[in-house]
Amino acid sequence: MEKIKPFSKELEDWLKSNKPKTLLSLDKVFAEKSFAVIFVILLAIPALPVPTGGLSHLFEAIAILIALQMVVGRRNLWLPMRWRGVSVGKTMRSAVMPKLISLIRWLEKYSRPRMARLMKSSVLLWFYGLVVVIFSATAFVAIPFSMLDTLPALGVVLMSLAIILEDFLIFLVGLTAGSVGLGLVIALGKATFDILSNFFG
Repeated sequence: MEKIKPFSKELEDWLKSNKPKTLLSLDKVFAEKSFAVIFVILLAIPALPVPTGGLSHLFEAIAILIALQMVVGRRNLWLPMRWRGVSVGKTMRSAVMPKLISLIRWLEKYSRPRMARLMKSSVLLWFYGLVVVIFSATAFVAIPFSMLDTLPALGVVLMSLAIILEDFLIFLVGLTAGSVGLGLVIALGKATFDILSNFFG
């Protein structure tokens, strides 16, 4: 029986291959789990403490568009023409992807299928898409350079890895991390609004 290749190895092989490093190529290579793989890569930039090169907001916006497709039940990736050529650039290849692959390898050591049937259910995938929209939007509106985008983005990355690894425990960890980040952004936003209201009131 052929041994199943770990996802970290699949991702590393794709990165080292001569195949185009675009979002559409990911859809072709990773098939039914392509949405989750794309979210992992798109949200890795704001989730990891590395220079973004100004890509965070673009990738968060793309993640929102793709997640909305999941919410409405679409299972084939669609992107506007201007985004179809978005690729994994030098920043991603040299700074983000190695750290991301290391994180995935670490998770794979402790991960195992937990509630695998639930992880494949249409209800959970719909909920997952909705949460990705919320967390990606939260990361998008977070104050720049405040690190407030880190937890919502990390939440998406962990939930997406949970879908790939079929591990409900990791999904819950990601949901918790993203929810904490969402709460912090809301709390800070309210505090800022109250201060400005008192100042100008």
